[in-house]
Amino acid sequence: MSEKQKTEKDWKTCLLPEEYRILREKGTELPFTGKYVHNNKKGMYVCAGCGSELFSSNAKFESGTGWPSFWEAVGKNVLTKEDNSHGMQRTEVLCKKCGGHLGHLFDDGPSPTGQRFCINSLALKFKEKKDE
Repeated sequence: MSEKQKTEKDWKTCLLPEEYRILREKGTELPFTGKYVHNNKKGMYVCAGCGSELFSSNAKFESGTGWPSFWEAVGKNVLTKEDNSHGMQRTEVLCKKCGGHLGHLFDDGPSPTGQRFCINSLALKFKEKKDE
């Protein structure tokens, strides 16, 4: 079964409750509480729902916002869509493969893109690059 064919019941059985709240119910974690906010290791951040590669540690930067922030995504592995929830106008970031909610995109990031992908740690898993 592909990730897009999974029912919410299927997702509840394969995700931890807090991951389900973020990825499937579009929740957010409190700032400065995520396990990857201060992660400085080299590697790849993948979707906690499906394992799709999303962000390289090479694009991670310290935004001071309390969430892991990246100035670009890997390839075309994320989708964006308008989000007008909670009385705000934002751009939601989703995993292209499974449709999981990752966080939001803002136009206040560093060069070269000027973008800030503000992503929930619970939406991610980290695969550390081993020295060869």
